[in-house]
Amino acid sequence: MDFTVLTLFPDLVSSFFEHGMISRGIEKKLITGNCINIRDFSTDRHHTVDDRPYGGGSGMIMKPEPLQAAILAAKRRTPDTPVVLMSPQGTRFNQEKAMALALRNKGLIFVCGRYEGIDERITTTLVDEEISIGDYVMTGGELASMVIIDSITRLIPGVLGSCESAKSDSFTDDRLEYAQYTRPEDFEGVKVPEVLLSGNHGKINQWREKSSLQYTFLKRPDLFKKTKLNAEEKKIIKQWCQELETLVRE
Repeated sequence: MDFTVLTLFPDLVSSFFEHGMISRGIEKKLITGNCINIRDFSTDRHHTVDDRPYGGGSGMIMKPEPLQAAILAAKRRTPDTPVVLMSPQGTRFNQEKAMALALRNKGLIFVCGRYEGIDERITTTLVDEEISIGDYVMTGGELASMVIIDSITRLIPGVLGSCESAKSDSFTDDRLEYAQYTRPEDFEGVKVPEVLLSGNHGKINQWREKSSLQYTFLKRPDLFKKTKLNAEEKKIIKQWCQELETLVRE
């Protein structure tokens, strides 16, 4: 899967491609990561990429000519790759969207705006989709594009050390991930739950499902509106109610 980032700060993104999981994915040739410096496509001697907005107002707007040339250069290298503009006006990114993009496996060209945004004529003629990572404003789209690349990459088979890692992630099934523990067995008086030391995988899976449901209920109850309780989850909830009733009586 090919990721190309169009930016005014290529060093920021290049460093991202050189570390951790992303670097391993590139080494395994499961993904490719490329940066295009938008400023390289400016034609004046000052390499100008922004100008004042028509109609007045604060800040500067990224000019259409360098952006168009940069996008077309990226499209020539990977002709069928969708162009994504990182924008607070875009569709909200989530795990479901990450999975859909990973399954589509067509790669992405990210346009990272700066200043007050980009010329609207680029958005309407060359951008296939606008995506937002949340209802807040950032100084540029680079960090947002890296968030999306990271989220998609870990879903590509072979990138993570275990194929089960991505399956158990939070939000994969509209539930938060279960609690995790590692050595030492006793840390400052707090012990690892005994069931996790039992070696009984059936009971461990039951405990993890219960833990996942508890975390979802306590931290993100809104997720239950997306996916209703299944039979096993209803059974766990009923068991909780019985346990709580017993505690109240005591």
